[in-house]
Amino acid sequence: MPKRPIRFFNTAGPCNPDEHYMLPPAERLIGAQLHRYISDKLYWSLHAPRKTGKTTFLQSWMCEINAGAEAIACYVSVERCQGISETSRAMPAICTAIQDTAKRLELPVPLLTTADNESLLNNILGNWAELVAPKPLIVLFDEVDVLQDATLISFLRQLRDGYATRGVGKFPTSIALVGMRDLKDYITASKGGVAPNPGSPFNIKQDSAVIGNFSQADIARLFAQRTAETGQQITPEALDYVYDQSRGQPWIVNSLFMRATMRVLDTTSTESVTLAHVAAAREQMVLARETHLDALAYRMQDPRVRRVMESLITGAADPLLAETEGFRLCLDLGLVSIERGTPQVSTPLYREVLARHMTYGPQLAITEPTFRWQKPDGSLDMDSLLREFQKFWRRNSEIWEQTSNYTEAFPHLLLMAFLQRVTNGGGRIEREYAAGRGRLDLLVEYEKQSNIIEIKIIRDHDTPEIIREEGLGQVRAYRDKMGSAIPAYLIIFDRRSKALQLPWDQRIQWQTDGDVTVIGC
Repeated sequence: MPKRPIRFFNTAGPCNPDEHYMLPPAERLIGAQLHRYISDKLYWSLHAPRKTGKTTFLQSWMCEINAGAEAIACYVSVERCQGISETSRAMPAICTAIQDTAKRLELPVPLLTTADNESLLNNILGNWAELVAPKPLIVLFDEVDVLQDATLISFLRQLRDGYATRGVGKFPTSIALVGMRDLKDYITASKGGVAPNPGSPFNIKQDSAVIGNFSQADIARLFAQRTAETGQQITPEALDYVYDQSRGQPWIVNSLFMRATMRVLDTTSTESVTLAHVAAAREQMVLARETHLDALAYRMQDPRVRRVMESLITGAADPLLAETEGFRLCLDLGLVSIERGTPQVSTPLYREVLARHMTYGPQLAITEPTFRWQKPDGSLDMDSLLREFQKFWRRNSEIWEQTSNYTEAFPHLLLMAFLQRVTNGGGRIEREYAAGRGRLDLLVEYEKQSNIIEIKIIRDHDTPEIIREEGLGQVRAYRDKMGSAIPAYLIIFDRRSKALQLPWDQRIQWQTDGDVTVIGC
């Protein structure tokens, strides 16, 4: 039996090179000058979405520093303070985290004094610096964004108080504050949206660095480690698909590789990984609702995030969107990115997971289809399927809309839920949506047959003729990109106030415009 590889692609917690295939995370730092932070005694911040490698970087950099003689570095996570806003509870918890770190690294353990909460952190850090002298002390604080309100302000204020006296034996000479958000952003959030003033703790920070995603070359290098170790190859098409679905997001890349090599294929297999293997891994990820993906989907319940996602799904142009706290939160979470000036869901995989999450409830509420939606040869009869959707929309839309959290995107979500309910098990739906596009594009694939659906909405300020012409041009352009022989459908939901008062017989329409079927709902 082939020997099981020693290493694997990791998706749970920090990576280390002895157990996991990994690339040096410091290579992806943007805006950081690591050598200066130690030599020039600087404080700095590092921010990036979750599951991008921040903790892996911090722990590997700590090990690198401690392997030399220049300084003592310590990684301290303050995650235990999640949800604690009272300094009387949070400050002792942070100090305990510091003591635990010292014990784990077999360093002298600093004393927890009886000082008041507004100087407790300052005192313990000063004591710690004294104990590790004659080496300077470097502290890497992770998960700082969990601190909130008075706790965050007190934490930063005590660091600023010690900053002026920093030095060997006195106070940490360099401190990194690491989390999802830049320092100024979570100070602003803690002050109710008011930007920090010049005298705030923000003014001691030298740099604000970020950690980027993998490049396509990085993804190839990562898998090449497995090839070197096991001989297993991967096709160029599979590598391209990994990048396309992940946009280089490290956790997605590792999860696709892990599932392709350990779930779709056997762990000890040396069979080449193909596009089909990675596509199967991607579907597994969507269906499994892994913790990271489920946590992102849970964020959809936040009204701030909901506004952003509704704008992306409908394609509506919201001139104030980028100024909202919800949009900044979505950027921090890595849910949204800006490409060529357009906000959109950051990766196709996230796009699919979020769409399925938003349509999951309606899917379960839609009864198993009893109508004919397949042709005699087993292929998808899209005409019959969409005629049935018109009936479904007529019977259920008004009642179901009253319970929807996404009023503006309700037509899009209900159609996607209906299609997903029918095609589950034999097909898949690819979705393209972004703010300002004015539409939602769907590619429905079933038994190797494809259909294109373009969704448009008529609002009170629109005219049906303009929306129809826009939609026809857009669906044809989308079809040209996908392949000219693909059947195309333009579905128009008339949401004008006066249209909603019309009898259903006037609202439900089915027409053809050359090579496009135009459906009115």
